[in-house]
Amino acid sequence: MTGSKIISHIDRDFVKDLLSKGERLDGRAFDKYREITIEPHVVPAKAEGSAIVRIGGSSVVAGVKVLTGAPYPDTPDQGVTMVTAELAPMASPLFELGPPKEPAIELARIVDRGVRESETLDTKALCIEPGKMVYMVFADVYTLEHDGNLIDASSIAVNAALLGTKYQEMKWEDDKAVATGKELSLPLQNMAIEHTVSRIGDHLVIDPILREEFVQDCRLTMAVDKDEHFTAMQKGGGAGPMSLEMIDQAMGMALESAKEIRKLITDTMKSTE
Repeated sequence: MTGSKIISHIDRDFVKDLLSKGERLDGRAFDKYREITIEPHVVPAKAEGSAIVRIGGSSVVAGVKVLTGAPYPDTPDQGVTMVTAELAPMASPLFELGPPKEPAIELARIVDRGVRESETLDTKALCIEPGKMVYMVFADVYTLEHDGNLIDASSIAVNAALLGTKYQEMKWEDDKAVATGKELSLPLQNMAIEHTVSRIGDHLVIDPILREEFVQDCRLTMAVDKDEHFTAMQKGGGAGPMSLEMIDQAMGMALESAKEIRKLITDTMKSTE
């Protein structure tokens, strides 16, 4: 998610040499996240749910809009969910103005896949009238600061925003959707948080900072749900291979962090109810 890789060979050698000594640039253990903070309900006037998430020097805001519309023809009794992302130039000089480019599209697809594959939302419960009208849940991610690992920050922000979303109930009456005056929460049935591990040479590090992303051979992002099942995996960030042994190690690192991060999300959102 860096847009381009601009780093000298000296810096590459320095990062890799440090890892070979068992150290990271910011002093963390290889399997530890930076400090994570969640600030919910940050744009109540513009979104039904929202949250700012900070992981170290990276921060993103996610906003959720709930609209009504016609269902897809092949799923007439199911609502629609979609994640989009914008990499704002204010967050990093690596990002440019204009239509979404490959890094933004990739970010959105990875986070969207984590939501869909885990069946975070009960899409049948989002149906107002089969074949006529359903709720459409759009989660938009906007970057604020970029110091690496925007994927995990975005995943946490989207899940927090979904958990805090409130929207108007609609019923189908006289061939149209009519507001009942009742407020609903989204029909959440799961929560899968994405965890990104970078391979740099012979070493794996979770939650890479930007300088680590610059020198990574590849990364593996894993979505871990509430039952500690892996619901999605996505390799990217470089063409370097990752052995089965390394994949197993990365999965272990993700599982170690999953429960704590999920608890942080639920505790933070409960404290604002």
